Amino acid sequence: MSSPAATLTAPVVDAPAAATPIAPRKALVDSLKPLLVDVALPLAAYYGLKAAGLSTFAALAWSSVIPAVRTVWGAVRERRLNGLAALMVSVNVVSLLLGLVAGDPRLMLLKESGAGSIVGLAFLVSAVRGRPMLSAGLRPWLTRGEAVKAAAWERLSAGSPAFRRAEKRFSAAWGGALLAECAVRAVGAYTLPVETMVWAGTVLMIGTMALAFVVSGRIGVVPMERMIAAEAAASER
Repeated sequence: MSSPAATLTAPVVDAPAAATPIAPRKALVDSLKPLLVDVALPLAAYYGLKAAGLSTFAALAWSSVIPAVRTVWGAVRERRLNGLAALMVSVNVVSLLLGLVAGDPRLMLLKESGAGSIVGLAFLVSAVRGRPMLSAGLRPWLTRGEAVKAAAWERLSAGSPAFRRAEKRFSAAWGGALLAECAVRAVGAYTLPVETMVWAGTVLMIGTMALAFVVSGRIGVVPMERMIAAEAAASER
């Protein structure tokens, strides 16, 4: 698909200077689009439907429609399973199944552990299999929409074992953190008072995310940034 700037500049040989500021932004949007559709949109739909008065069960069900359709459509038309969409569907299915068990507030607290453990396990499995799921979301932030850095990412991801290890470490760090949080939350749901666990669960989530950011940054983001910068500089010589 041609850049909008290409239609405003003639002849074509003079276009690169005008197109350069737009192409990186377009590349960034294209890279983030799957995350927005498969993760951000379902989450926004869930909270919006809850605010509109729907029950937790109904909000989860309706917010699952978009990732479910994308999963089925990708599997049928492209013969390829959309990992992020399938993950969101799986999380919501588990939440719905647990939500059917009524009357136990501790089970409702445990619901978040069940959903989060699926996400963490998916991140870990994707890292072990050599196809780290979080790379799709990390790529646009490290390349910043710059064509040279994007090309460096592609070369490193395809041919650098060190870069691939850093990719896998990043997803594994988040997967491990989420699974650990789920385990602690599950224990707390049945050992602490419900009133305590309601606010403690939020504190636990914030602490887990902060720790995951620090650890994944040190073992994944920092080395990947250095390799991308070195590769991009070498390609421009």
